Amino acid sequence: MNKLRTIIRLYEEQHGLKTIASLSRTSRNTVRKYIQNWNSLGMSYEIFQQKSDSELHELFCVREGFDTSNPRLEELDSLMPEICKALSKRGMTAFRQWEQYRASHPDGYSLTQFRLAIRRYRKINHPSMRMEHKAGDKMFVDYCGDKLWIYPYNEPPRQVEVFVSVLGCSLLTYVEATYSQSKEDFISAEVPPKSWTG
Repeated sequence: MNKLRTIIRLYEEQHGLKTIASLSRTSRNTVRKYIQNWNSLGMSYEIFQQKSDSELHELFCVREGFDTSNPRLEELDSLMPEICKALSKRGMTAFRQWEQYRASHPDGYSLTQFRLAIRRYRKINHPSMRMEHKAGDKMFVDYCGDKLWIYPYNEPPRQVEVFVSVLGCSLLTYVEATYSQSKEDFISAEVPPKSWTG
């Protein structure tokens, strides 16, 4: 029923049939049947949200005489919140999460399908908006990732911070190693090298 809830929510958000079918991983014919059924019910979206899974099954599946349940896919979908939460931790990868998933689900999906499931889940639950930037209008700066080691000639090795700057329109990227994240190092990293300014 999670799939049905997703289809109706996307429809209420005025997404097209093709988009709904893609995001919910359901055929267009099935999406069309659900939407036709939804429109015939004359129910408000608020009431729909309050319905239990069994009530929705009665309204949409039994009534129409079809059931699109896929236990293996539903199992993977139920794991997605936990998987995506784990992926936000430093050093965690989709491959490592897939290995854990296959260890407990030997008949589970392949790595490719697993990654597609993650992308679809994020698209539905964490939608992003495309932003247009004027050339030269914005520059995005931050320090990223773990510290790196450098090995200067005739000096002991030391760790450095990684400063990254990206231009919003062209996505040109500048990366520089700095000794710290102090105000002085931050400002110094933001000043372009003389070779840039001529």
